[in-house]
Amino acid sequence: MTLAQSHPSGSRANLIGSLFMVLAMALFALEDTFVKAAAKQLPVGEILMLFGLGGAIVFALAATSRRERLFVSDVLSKAMRIRFVFELTGRLFYIFALALTPLSSATAILQATPIVVVMGAALIFGEKVGWRRWTAIAIGLLGVMIILRPGAEAFSPLSILAVLGMLGFAGRDLASRAAPRTLSTNVLGFYGFVTVLIAGVIVSVWEGVPLVLPHLKSGGFIALAVLVGACAYSSLMKAMRTGEVASVTPFRYSRLIFGAALGIFLFGETLDLPMITGCVLIVASGLFILWRGRKVARTA
Repeated sequence: MTLAQSHPSGSRANLIGSLFMVLAMALFALEDTFVKAAAKQLPVGEILMLFGLGGAIVFALAATSRRERLFVSDVLSKAMRIRFVFELTGRLFYIFALALTPLSSATAILQATPIVVVMGAALIFGEKVGWRRWTAIAIGLLGVMIILRPGAEAFSPLSILAVLGMLGFAGRDLASRAAPRTLSTNVLGFYGFVTVLIAGVIVSVWEGVPLVLPHLKSGGFIALAVLVGACAYSSLMKAMRTGEVASVTPFRYSRLIFGAALGIFLFGETLDLPMITGCVLIVASGLFILWRGRKVARTA
């Protein structure tokens, strides 16, 4: 097969991966909304436990229906152990960010994830990233700093929770790409939500807050978060395992649109000038990274 013949298949893989990424981001924004709503009545540790248990059950049933084995030796591989640590970190800190900070702010900070993923893909997987994309990465990180506003009166130490969650998710995505191909999306999803369950147990023990019986409304929010989150997780795993990281991950910025819109219309949040400026820089750098990645791929 010639290069001209093989190139369309690569472009198709990138397109499919990008579509899965946009779908995942829309669903994740909805998941965040349901979790934030449930946090008004339920402790954070209990939310993590219920959410993790529900998601694990969903993916276990999905894997069983397709006769996929949940307990195989590859689950203990180095990539999966690393993935567990990052998944735990990401979920633990981001759920606190959702509960304690505005949805739009947490979502905006999370948009640094693609930048970290592209950097990781270059440094760990050896994907080619030239000086132009490195410059765009630096601009994107500058946008994050503008949103955080360290040293300013508007700076909130609680925003660091979203930063730590973002770093955890970036590491998880990179580890997912390195995970053994023998592990299906359902199996990865199962262990991802088991990690969330473990995180909930850790938080509950650490805080010492007694569990409460969920109201019908808060229980419904958790159930919706589980269903939407399972679909989002599945779409994300498919996106990260289809096409090139540098081509697919910039579409994570679409979550900013969904998250900001939900925060404004459902929680009455507002976007000030520094946040808008930071978001513009992040999105612009992400779009440039995407464009440059495709240009490099076409000329390779």
